Amino acid sequence: MADILHRIGIKTSSIDDVYQALTTESGLAGWWTNNTQGEGNQVGSIIKFRFGAGGFDMKVSGLNKPTHVVWEVAEGPEEWMDTTINWELKQDGDYIIVLFKHLNWKEPVEFMHHCSTKWAIFLMSLKSLIETGKGTPDPVDVKIDNWN
Repeated sequence: MADILHRIGIKTSSIDDVYQALTTESGLAGWWTNNTQGEGNQVGSIIKFRFGAGGFDMKVSGLNKPTHVVWEVAEGPEEWMDTTINWELKQDGDYIIVLFKHLNWKEPVEFMHHCSTKWAIFLMSLKSLIETGKGTPDPVDVKIDNWN
């Protein structure tokens, strides 16, 4: 199994702001894709994310407010099936540290390399949303190739 791992610090005094950006439709639409449907604040709920190149349905499988969010991929590309997305949040001085994990890829295929870069871009969008009030969700995110 292979994993995508990222760490980012978001300068804010409120861990709740980051948690809300990961668990509400408006928060998620503000940094990942503006075509988001569903709330992520209840275990078992499904959030639908759509992009120009396709989409994903995530099942919320774990919540520990305000420090932990876990999604299981319910629908999406074959490479994403049976993977889990894990968000851990912790306060560190003036920053909320986000430890991001996209776990259990069957193998490190080329699409995984693409997704790792895109996750980094979207994590920077999350940082921008919290720090400035404006993220860069799809379709205004940085495009890196013809997969978007």
